[in-house]
Amino acid sequence: MEERRELLLDVRNLKTSFSTFLGEVEAVRDVSFSVGKGEIVGIVGESGSGKSVSVLSVLKLLPDNGVVKGGTVEFNGRNILPLPEKEMRRIRNNQIAMIFQDPMTSLNPTVRVGKQITERLRAFQKGLSEREAQKRAVELLEMVHIPDAARRIRAYPFEMSGGMRQRVMIAIAIACDPKLLIADEPTTALDVTIQNQILKLLRSLKNDIGSSIILITHDLGVVAETCERVVVMYGGMVMEEGTAEEIFYHTAHPYTMGLKRSIPDVTEMKGERLYSIAGYPPQLINPQKGCPFADRCQFAMGVCRKYIPDYHFLSDTHRSMCWLLDPGCPNKAWKEEM
Repeated sequence: MEERRELLLDVRNLKTSFSTFLGEVEAVRDVSFSVGKGEIVGIVGESGSGKSVSVLSVLKLLPDNGVVKGGTVEFNGRNILPLPEKEMRRIRNNQIAMIFQDPMTSLNPTVRVGKQITERLRAFQKGLSEREAQKRAVELLEMVHIPDAARRIRAYPFEMSGGMRQRVMIAIAIACDPKLLIADEPTTALDVTIQNQILKLLRSLKNDIGSSIILITHDLGVVAETCERVVVMYGGMVMEEGTAEEIFYHTAHPYTMGLKRSIPDVTEMKGERLYSIAGYPPQLINPQKGCPFADRCQFAMGVCRKYIPDYHFLSDTHRSMCWLLDPGCPNKAWKEEM
């Protein structure tokens, strides 16, 4: 039996749509997942799978044409979806923080990084003097391992490398000691060495400030290195969810298998082409009735294209949405692959 987790975030049956000239895009379809206190959860999937939209729905940061059409989002035991914008703003800045994908577009290029940190500190910690905020800004830059922090706070973002700018973004995000830190593709466009340093930093921050972390990525290698639990999304739905060990060593969904096979293995490649999942992501304007992955799945059966399967629970922590897991499934090739 799974040891009962103390939940910080509990998302249930979340539905989000966008209005477009072509029709309603059902970007998030009945998504449920949870994050325990002190836990790192990875949300993984291809571009357009609904990863970022799910967390933006949680934070109520959708663009004007987006709307949450159903579900609940309990943060610390309280449903935050009905809250007014003024109260949500306090939660976003003091309790839930987000590190966005591109630090160069998130940081103001005309303002020194120290000023950008102190503005956030003084906005949400009333009574903090400018001198105290400066001191805290230096401490935050040191916490994210920026060398010579006392000098660096006077630098502009364009004077820093991509890895340095990402560290500044993390420093701003943790300025108010959030309970939940959301990192959206924090290692995109960084070289492997810097990527490793950023992931190591996120893991250490979990212990240093006691935050839970949601890591959004398309890279299963990053997830394997960092996360304790994994949510695999495709076509606006959760295909599979489990502990990192279950996802990587007891994979139960063809889509997750495809993502695993897409990770290059330099020890085995001998002039072979890199593997990629055949086909294209599904159209989410009037999406197909069955499993969203059916058209790209080599094991798909007739029922897969007609009906969305229920979740099959392989353990207390592991669930997968696939007709092939039905005990009566006749597909022997699938069972051999498992």
